[in-house]
Amino acid sequence: MSAGDMQALLLTLKLASTVTIILLFFGIPFSWWLARSHSKLTSLLTALVAMPLILPPTVLGFYLLLLLGPEGPVGKITTQLGIGLFPFTFSGLVIASIIYSLPFTVQPLVSAFEAIPGRTLEVASTLRASPIDAFFSIVLPLSKSGILTAIVLTFAHTVGEFGVILMIGGNIPGETQVVSIQIYDHVESMDYGAAHTLSLIMLVFSFMTLTLLQWIRRRRFAFIPVKSQ
Repeated sequence: MSAGDMQALLLTLKLASTVTIILLFFGIPFSWWLARSHSKLTSLLTALVAMPLILPPTVLGFYLLLLLGPEGPVGKITTQLGIGLFPFTFSGLVIASIIYSLPFTVQPLVSAFEAIPGRTLEVASTLRASPIDAFFSIVLPLSKSGILTAIVLTFAHTVGEFGVILMIGGNIPGETQVVSIQIYDHVESMDYGAAHTLSLIMLVFSFMTLTLLQWIRRRRFAFIPVKSQ
């Protein structure tokens, strides 16, 4: 494996880890609100969160490029603030990946939170547990499988991104050239041996991810209590 391939692997892991941590930090409270809120905005926000599932990655990347570019509203603000432009930077990849991987974080969390019986929280309230105490001592432990699923799916999905990465980040070695882009480069240059090596790594990673998800699912159902007759 070449130094460039190793650099692309490390950059991919860095991107996936950063995106997963950020989405988990913001996704847990947001998903809890979606699962428990009766607001009319819930349906609209749920649809917006799910948009990346059906939207072509290049379309999302194109509009992010316009939004964050020098002529876009966000790009003009970041330029005036001295932050600079996000397209074709690692920060731009993080922003695009957060949006594109959002449903893979939120949907498992919402499902886990919705599965918690309201009676459980009512009992905690009668025992004078504050909402914060109940959330950390009851909600999060009961949602462990959903949280693990969200972590695995978000990380794996970010690792496999291509279209949105190419649109917003281009192909800059050490900055935006992740594994999927590197494989594409190898194929274009007809270096099939290097492409095969990276593709095999991704194949093994995908298989391990699916195996881990099945293990989490089995553990989840294994711990469901059976009511006595």
